[in-house]
Amino acid sequence: MRRVTLFVNGSPRNGKVVAVYGTLSDLLSVASNKLGIKATSVYNGKGGLIDDIALIRDDDVLFVCEGEPFIDPQTDGRPHEELTGSHTDWLTLNVGGRYFTTTRSTLVNKEPDSMLAHMFKDKGVLEEARFFGIDSLIEHLEIAIKNSQPAEDHSPISRKEFVRFLLATPTKSELRCQGLNFSGADLSRLDLRYINFKMANLSRCNLAHANLCCANLERADLSGSVLDCANLQGVKMLCSNAEGASLKGCNFEDPSGLKANLEGANLKGVDMEGSQMTGINLRVATLKNAKLKNCNLRGATLAGTDLENCDLSGCDLQEANLRGSNVKGAIFEEMLTPLHMSQSVR
Repeated sequence: MRRVTLFVNGSPRNGKVVAVYGTLSDLLSVASNKLGIKATSVYNGKGGLIDDIALIRDDDVLFVCEGEPFIDPQTDGRPHEELTGSHTDWLTLNVGGRYFTTTRSTLVNKEPDSMLAHMFKDKGVLEEARFFGIDSLIEHLEIAIKNSQPAEDHSPISRKEFVRFLLATPTKSELRCQGLNFSGADLSRLDLRYINFKMANLSRCNLAHANLCCANLERADLSGSVLDCANLQGVKMLCSNAEGASLKGCNFEDPSGLKANLEGANLKGVDMEGSQMTGINLRVATLKNAKLKNCNLRGATLAGTDLENCDLSGCDLQEANLRGSNVKGAIFEEMLTPLHMSQSVR
């Protein structure tokens, strides 16, 4: 999945990062929603008109227009009439009874730190009020400017949007979703193999029966999520936060020998009952108050793991490494294989 940054034509401010999928019409539709305009065309940073979605590369910076010509963002977003030198850029100033005519660009660019430059920039009236100490006006102007700014879009990605991303991405292409917000989304039963979810927000997501084979969930937030019966073969969940998540009946065991890595993960209070976790790496992970009843943990790495008050009833811990783990209050009833004292030192 390609990601680009969209700006309104001529403005280098208040950009929106969006995913590119489908056709150019789909991108224009997304741009219209994100930027609050009626997008009709897209230009690159050099003013080149983009007429094919295939011309867009990952991390491109694009400028969206409503039909007007391209405006170079280096001009600080001044209107097109000013750029073409029309009469609207010319100003007449009354200085002590004498009239001087000049252009706005001269006042702004010649001495950018002068009071005249501040007066004729975007926030000129506010700067003038501050200069003359008109306190009663400053507060009202600050509120008006703040309210005129477009609201930042932090809304999570929905299932419908994400499915469109998946369908528009070739099966052999890597789908990058680092840092994206999926909070509360229903992603159940989807094929999410090899997707990069590093540092993504997946809290309270429904991932039940999803195929997350070899997915990268490093430092992702999975707190309160449901991953029951998910396929987690070879998954990377280093330092992820899955506190309070449900992972009942999950499969971490890869027949090819590729081991799931959950090193340093926060798994406080998780329910992993009946999961297949042969050879899993849970080194220095936190499993305090977790439920691991009837789990297959053969050959698992649990060195330095916090297993305080963890329910390990009916687990298979044959050849598991528990050296340095904290097993205070842990329940080891109905173990399938005997637990040797050499496997745990405290």
